[in-house]
Amino acid sequence: MSTKRFSDFAEEEMPLDGEKIPIIQLLNRELEIIGYKIRPSKYEKNNSGKCLTLQVMVDGVKRVLFTGSDVLIDQMSKYGDQIPFSTIIKKIDRYYTFS
Repeated sequence: MSTKRFSDFAEEEMPLDGEKIPIIQLLNRELEIIGYKIRPSKYEKNNSGKCLTLQVMVDGVKRVLFTGSDVLIDQMSKYGDQIPFSTIIKKIDRYYTFS
């Protein structure tokens, strides 16, 4: 009989690990989205009042970024079940979007 792994039965949400990186450093670069969380924001700068945490692989390194981008939050709400996926984050006028 083999021993169970905690991750096989735990219901707690595991933290997204990786070194933090500003979104500006990832613009127009190919990256792989490997995890995300959407939570209430501590800041009131966006319409949704939410904050998106993205876990990405870029150049073979796992990184984490935080954003209040309502467009990215909406896109992850719709397509988060497609993870993992490759994308490029673009800045168009005053907002960020996946392309």
